[in-house]
Amino acid sequence: MNKQFRQQFPALQRQHNGNTLVFMDGPGGTQVPQQVIDAISNYYRMSNANTHGAFITAQETDEVLDGAREAVAHFLGAEGPNTISFGQNMTTLNYSLSRAIGRMLQAGDEVLITQLDHEGNRGPWLSLREQGIVVKEVKLKQDGVLDYDDMAAQLSERTRLVALGYASNFMGTVNDVKKARELAYRAGAWLLLDAVHYAPHFPVDVQKAGCDFLLCSAYKFYGPHVGILYSRPGLLDRLPTDRLRTAAQHAPFSIETGTLNHAAIAGVKAAVDFIGSFGKGDHYREKVVDAMNRIHQHEIALAALLYEGLRSLKGVKIIGQPMDAPLRAPTLAVRTKGIRPHLVCEQLASRNILAWDGHFYAIRAAEVLGLLEKGGVTRLGISAYTSEEDVERVIAAFGDLVDQ
Repeated sequence: MNKQFRQQFPALQRQHNGNTLVFMDGPGGTQVPQQVIDAISNYYRMSNANTHGAFITAQETDEVLDGAREAVAHFLGAEGPNTISFGQNMTTLNYSLSRAIGRMLQAGDEVLITQLDHEGNRGPWLSLREQGIVVKEVKLKQDGVLDYDDMAAQLSERTRLVALGYASNFMGTVNDVKKARELAYRAGAWLLLDAVHYAPHFPVDVQKAGCDFLLCSAYKFYGPHVGILYSRPGLLDRLPTDRLRTAAQHAPFSIETGTLNHAAIAGVKAAVDFIGSFGKGDHYREKVVDAMNRIHQHEIALAALLYEGLRSLKGVKIIGQPMDAPLRAPTLAVRTKGIRPHLVCEQLASRNILAWDGHFYAIRAAEVLGLLEKGGVTRLGISAYTSEEDVERVIAAFGDLVDQ
């Protein structure tokens, strides 16, 4: 994205030891623009109240929540604001969802998860084994791609749900959602998508994807820490969620326990507004989609530059698909010969390059690929605010590492 885009992020102006920071940690949470900071601050300054009161600040709070649902519905291509529920984070929402769906299942019913997924989309479903639900997992191949023949073979007339990551936060693999949808529908199963790592990098269209549920997190697309759940119209109303007698018993509220983080939700709307402001179109949704396409083009070009630069270095190995794969997130999982990932990150940090090491809660994938005992990988994530200079600094830092 252009210089004007980068200037909106105060963190990008920060210096440490006389130099700016290079934020390669986006897969663990992006920086936020001033517009989001202002929205959160302004809510606390002017409208801090609980909902459904007769007075002005309560009415403004209602407007904040309604506006955020509307904005997120456009962001996800949803049918309307009543399909959007908010929560503390994706994992908490998914646990609530799994408990509700579990009450509708019988012993012997089956849920299908994958070896590639973040534990936030595995743990909640694995917990259903306690009540006799059979939880199977789709195999992960050594190239970082799911085995779809194995997925087809594991589906049966007892399968009730397929829980699939849209994109891997571990190595950037984008899963074949179209294939998964066809297989799930053939079995008569619901399809749930974890789009936490997909939503920051690609336009999302839940109706086109044909999913029944989709989860994502605003702090991955330039907003605050808020979890988001999309539920296909009418579906959430059928689920026996954990809820108080005094809570609304219908979508989107029936899975929202307690008082929400209103200020943060104001920031969620501001984040979507911010993204849309860099797109073109006659309508809000068109602007958001256009902006996300622009973001993707920017990110994938820089990811390719980073990929080629690192691949040219002796002793550096990139785990997973090449950057010319048909569809790939701009996230690289890197192994450096002779240096454990946490030591790589320490060396990068000494040069103001921020990157994560480990398994990033995709612990099953790290196990299957034989990387867990080796400390996982060093993860480098390209975001919309990443610059070519950032990429060059990272390549140079790795070059110095392997030359030591």
